[in-house]
Amino acid sequence: MNIDQKLLDIIVCPACHGELEAVADELVCQGCGNAYPVRDDIPVLLVDEARKPA
Repeated sequence: MNIDQKLLDIIVCPACHGELEAVADELVCQGCGNAYPVRDDIPVLLVDEARKPA
């Protein structure tokens, strides 16, 4: 995954506004645990597309 750190510093989880952490090919919310896919180095921050925590 090749996402600029400046972008990662300003985007937040659309569900709870928590901080996102880059993990493999996903951005994982530190608040609610939703994992958002990254496709072609573009974060897909849609709640309907998120993988819910187990």
